[in-house]
Amino acid sequence: MSTYAATLDDVRAAAQRIAPYAHITPVMTCSELDARSGRSLFFKCEIFQKVGAFKFRGACNAVMKLDDAAAAAGVVTHSSGNHAQALALAAR
Repeated sequence: MSTYAATLDDVRAAAQRIAPYAHITPVMTCSELDARSGRSLFFKCEIFQKVGAFKFRGACNAVMKLDDAAAAAGVVTHSSGNHAQALALAAR
């Protein structure tokens, strides 16, 4: 079992790596939901990301981290949804 935990530096490096490829998506709020919940709620609108899902960020980062030999071998996934679409786009 892996005990890997991403550090803040890992997150920053990933953000920098995918910046040329991923859209900057808005964060929205809703005063009605804030009032009902008694909290400030923030919604990251990843529906505006490529392939309509946050999965593009992870797929893009994974592909960008491949070394030359691994990249030459290609990538494979088993998914019928957003992850497959994201990986296919990132692998281009």
